[in-house]
Amino acid sequence: MSDNALTLAQLEQKNAFVRRHIGPGEDEIAQMLQTIGAESLEDLTSQTVPAGIQLDEPVNAGEGATEVEALSALKAVAAKNKINRSFIGMGYYDTHVPNVILRNVLENPGWYTAYTPYQPEIAQGRLEAILNFQQVTIDLTGLELASASLLDEGTAAAEAMALAKRVSKNKKANLFFIADDVHPQTKDVVETRAEMFGFGIVSGPAEEAAEHDVFGALLQYPSTTGEVKDISDIITAVQAKKGIVAVAADLMSLVMLKSPGELGADVALGSAQRFGVPMGYGGPHAAFFATRDKFKRSLPGRIIGVSKDTRGRPALRMALQTREQHIRREKANSNICTAQVLLANMASFYAVYHGPEGLKTIARRIHRLTDILASGLTGKGLALMHNTWFDTITVKVDDKAAVLRRAYEKGLNLRSDIEGAVGISLDETTTRDDISALFEVLIGHEHGLDVEKLDADVTTQGSRSIPADLTRTSDILTNEVFNQYHSETEMLRYIKSLENKDLALNHSMISLGSCTMKLNATAEMIPVTWPEFGQLHPFAPLDQATGYHEMIDELAEWLISITGYDAMSMQPNSGAQGEYAGLLAIQRYHESRGEGHRNVCLIPSSAHGTNPASAQMVSLKVVVVDCDKNGNVDLDDLRSKAKEVGDNLSCAMITYPSTHGVYEETIREICDIVHDHGGQVYMDGANMNAQVGITAPGFIGSDVSHLNLHKTFCIPHGGGGPGMGPIGVKSHLAPFLPNHRVVDIENAEEDCGAVSAAPWGSASILPISYMYVKMMGAAGLRKASQVAILNANYVAKSLEGHFNVLYKGQNGRVAHECIIDLRPLKDGSGVSEMDIAKRLNDYGFHAPTMSFPVAGTLMIEPTESEAKFELDRFIEAMISIRQEIAKVESGEWDATDNPLHNAPHTLADICDSDWNRSYDRHLAAYPVPIVARNKFWPSVNRIDDVYGDRNLQCSCAPIEAYRDE
Repeated sequence: MSDNALTLAQLEQKNAFVRRHIGPGEDEIAQMLQTIGAESLEDLTSQTVPAGIQLDEPVNAGEGATEVEALSALKAVAAKNKINRSFIGMGYYDTHVPNVILRNVLENPGWYTAYTPYQPEIAQGRLEAILNFQQVTIDLTGLELASASLLDEGTAAAEAMALAKRVSKNKKANLFFIADDVHPQTKDVVETRAEMFGFGIVSGPAEEAAEHDVFGALLQYPSTTGEVKDISDIITAVQAKKGIVAVAADLMSLVMLKSPGELGADVALGSAQRFGVPMGYGGPHAAFFATRDKFKRSLPGRIIGVSKDTRGRPALRMALQTREQHIRREKANSNICTAQVLLANMASFYAVYHGPEGLKTIARRIHRLTDILASGLTGKGLALMHNTWFDTITVKVDDKAAVLRRAYEKGLNLRSDIEGAVGISLDETTTRDDISALFEVLIGHEHGLDVEKLDADVTTQGSRSIPADLTRTSDILTNEVFNQYHSETEMLRYIKSLENKDLALNHSMISLGSCTMKLNATAEMIPVTWPEFGQLHPFAPLDQATGYHEMIDELAEWLISITGYDAMSMQPNSGAQGEYAGLLAIQRYHESRGEGHRNVCLIPSSAHGTNPASAQMVSLKVVVVDCDKNGNVDLDDLRSKAKEVGDNLSCAMITYPSTHGVYEETIREICDIVHDHGGQVYMDGANMNAQVGITAPGFIGSDVSHLNLHKTFCIPHGGGGPGMGPIGVKSHLAPFLPNHRVVDIENAEEDCGAVSAAPWGSASILPISYMYVKMMGAAGLRKASQVAILNANYVAKSLEGHFNVLYKGQNGRVAHECIIDLRPLKDGSGVSEMDIAKRLNDYGFHAPTMSFPVAGTLMIEPTESEAKFELDRFIEAMISIRQEIAKVESGEWDATDNPLHNAPHTLADICDSDWNRSYDRHLAAYPVPIVARNKFWPSVNRIDDVYGDRNLQCSCAPIEAYRDE
């Protein structure tokens, strides 16, 4: 039938988004089905997924809209948000996102589709940007060691408490002190974490910290109400009693203020949001975290360090990778999957672009406007709560309701939760007109104040709002990277030079098993930078966020239907936080029934490292359940251990399909065993990509799951964050979902604390998942899951005879991913899984997940977004590598003088006049002909991990170190 003969409805269907999201066309699907021996996608589904857990009805997600329709509909929803000028502060500020960073980083798939830099040779660009972020943190906090970022200020403070408990010499103490001038949302998150750890919390004036027997203390600098005071004596007093002191600081203020490190702090933390990242109704934003070098083994999150490659050149990689959840697993009290790399990169680029002088100009202007505002108000008789400040003043008012009403009428938001006062925080977007408008709100239309005259008066009188002994005198950002890219031309080229060093989804397939690196469609990404979503403060009045909540509520309803649960919380802002929040709900449920003694979590040996780490965060004792020879949960061992722990069983954490890449036939029996012993079933949402539209965790029998929206629902990984991990629960757990101290969440219990600093987590990236579901519709979502299964089985079938697929389910099928066993090859040739991973770089591919969940294996997940052409290219690469291994096995190639052992090969290798290897240069760089069509050159050779850890350097190297390259 020609296009002219098609009906209008058929023509519209031809333009549907589903075809664009799913890589293989109908002809390719038919060819792949024939290869694996299935008649249709439905036939493949029936062969692969146990019949007893397949859904009878489609999920409630509509018919699927075109890109134009979905964008138009969401734009109308977004228009219902009211964008007031925000002066609320509390750690969230409006900011100017430099356009060169907006366009070339935030809106650039070369940056937002990259994965966590586990293969550092093809991730040197983002690693350098993160290292710059660590340097910014080190310089501004005055401490020696910084992490690559954490989720937000609240969770960073909770991590500081955990660090304090671990390293404090006051081992008998179980109290943690929180100053009463810490941001309320931070206190909320820390107190929730403390409750689960069994720590006591004491709060009061900061000056009272040392009066208590504490293992640590949290102070705010400047305070939540804006006061700038010397806290060095408080820090010294707590430390004298063997306590650890963490200081939550404002990053922009540290440009002008003496650093927490100079004041004596052990830890400094906070949000980097105001360094060029939109407020976005709460996130995503990168938190910074710094500490003393002596605490490096307890530093939460990831750390980027400088090492060297096999040519002796400086090279970056994640340092100390074996800490915490990797080696501690059942003892971990932190979770490394808590980074916000894309946002940390934006903040670091903001610092690079402005440089130290530019940042000082911005900070001084903010402070000067605050001085002008304070001078005008006090001159008219208004009283301020403090006589020191950086950017925030708290103004005492007689009729707060009237002041707030006038502010709202003028389109201004002030902080309203302080008794008898309003808070006003200025930022880099504040103008002179804003100051005049604030005068009108607080004094009246006839205030008679002139901003220019007040400015002159401030100059004449001099500013005393920052105490002289707290004025920064130490240098910041002296490294060359912060002092040479201040024109847009140079900044653009610097960003591009780093992007060119990174392999992301815009270059080739990233087949990381368990990580689901699928298409992040442009139409899904566009709304993220709409001002209607980007410029809202998370604590703005709810009636100003009508559009946000309409979008969030509709997405929640879709996800409830997709998961088979009864309620959904959008607050967790990573998958790790989702696990934590879900386990928290389980524990609160048990406590409500008088069964708070239930404290054991059963976890299969195949589980993600995040599972036991999250269990530890709610003080659950982890008991490992064995898997059988086929990779399934050993039911006999599960029954035995469930019976053994008896009334102490809290829950079991199960991944489905299993981490081994199969649909376990006994999943419902697993749920029944746990329920029969009074436990709850937590189903890890990591593999929802093989469930959506086919089955559902709630339908199977699970009680709670988190959803990795940055996996199954298309939010990009951003080089290691952002993520979102909302949790779905059955009705009996719904009362125990997170609430929030600043903004009450509908239907949440008052005493359920927060798990994230913002009420709805990283709300500004929820439009991505909203658009995905809106455009796919119920049928499209089911087809996506089916094609994910098809692509994985096609890869597995095509590699048969070359590699052994370790685990298979019924009818010899795998789920949406497969594991190939390299151990026999290593035994016969000495070629390791690491050699194969690095050699894949030469073929233009990121390696699959290496040595997880089984050491010596690769776990491959093609996703539904990859077309047959790309799958065939990957298959060709793997078969070619197998043939190379055969040459090592036979002795044709030496055990070390071969392209596998020396991979990846760089341009420096190929151009080296002293090529002294037994194999051809062309073979090293272009192992199969198709590589020449789009050659990706790793920027460094294989990196020496051991050297990097033994010579730990986690700050920017002098530029001379790179000049010799």
